[in-house]
Amino acid sequence: MPLDSHKDDHQTYLFLLTAILFIAYLCIGMTLPVAPVFVAHDLGLNNLWAGATVGIAFLSTILTRGYAGKFVDNRGSKPAVRRGLILYMTGAVICLLAGFVSTIPTMALAILMSGRIILGLGESFVSVGINNWGIGLVGPQRSGLVMSLVGAAIYGAIGVGGPVGLSLYHMIGYANTMLAGFILPALGLFAIIKIPLVPPQPIRYRPSFLTIIGKIWLHGSIICLQGIGFATIGTFFTLYFTEKHWPGAGMGLGAFGAGFVLVRIFCGGLPDRMGGLPVATLSLIVEAVGQLLIWNSHSPAAALVGAFMTGLGCSMIFPGVGKEVVNLVTPPLRGTAIGGFSAFQDLAYGLTGPLAGFIADIAGYKEIFLAGSLASVLGFAVALFLRFRPVKPVQ
Repeated sequence: MPLDSHKDDHQTYLFLLTAILFIAYLCIGMTLPVAPVFVAHDLGLNNLWAGATVGIAFLSTILTRGYAGKFVDNRGSKPAVRRGLILYMTGAVICLLAGFVSTIPTMALAILMSGRIILGLGESFVSVGINNWGIGLVGPQRSGLVMSLVGAAIYGAIGVGGPVGLSLYHMIGYANTMLAGFILPALGLFAIIKIPLVPPQPIRYRPSFLTIIGKIWLHGSIICLQGIGFATIGTFFTLYFTEKHWPGAGMGLGAFGAGFVLVRIFCGGLPDRMGGLPVATLSLIVEAVGQLLIWNSHSPAAALVGAFMTGLGCSMIFPGVGKEVVNLVTPPLRGTAIGGFSAFQDLAYGLTGPLAGFIADIAGYKEIFLAGSLASVLGFAVALFLRFRPVKPVQ
């Protein structure tokens, strides 16, 4: 249940949490396009390894979402977010060290991947913790708004962080870019001190994590399929532009983030007003069109429009379907449910990197975006199925 007093203050705290998340998540946003470029260009390794450096962080997040969710339910959101920010800082330092041994590619790759694993673990705690913290402050009836704001902060940080990270990489080098990634979550760590905690709620019987996953796996599959569109842009859009010798290689994530945040700002409350699945079905079609535009682009402008439309489409799918998931569980299980649900999105990010790299090595970068469009269409079909066959809540 939401806290009963000072509701306006609690909404203010929600917006403050969103701002803190944006600043801290720049650590991820700045390093996301830099890591594969560092592997492909500085270390001279192939696209499979470039994609794997992105994917391994998401794999780490997948494997720890359940643990982070139980941590949130048992110990509270604030301790979880604090732990996640410290892990962000640790991961950034380890990634930084890879820059000092770039003349030994295998060692640099191993160090970089270790740092990316730590960043993925931190993401589990930060994302689940802030989502649950926000819902605890303003109430589950506004869970769609909370997830919209959280997603706006995350993808806004990715959109801003992508071009900023690449610019820093070219201006001050890889290691110094990673150092900037250390400072930002440190600022967030101090900023959360004054935000009130939401105490965990006791529960007599706790279903197993697999039981909860069994109830939400169809919802999760939608998130997994929509996540492929973002992952293709985050991992290979820069390399796609570089291959074609097009200007604006670092603007792909910016265009995606602009579309994503624009919808979150003006339409963030739609799932709470219209229902999550109706919003998600329309959004998946928009995402599919955006991916097709990139696939069929003959100019950098057309590709950037496709990235923008992909962002428009992706924007409301997580909060839309996530609202349905929140309504399937009782409050003491909310953190576990959000953690399990989010893991499906991480699965998309984790698998898309290496698989898309494999496709790129065989067929070229262009075909990656066709695969992203087909995935969105399949997600649309699953969402339609759920609209006519609702899942019963976890008792």
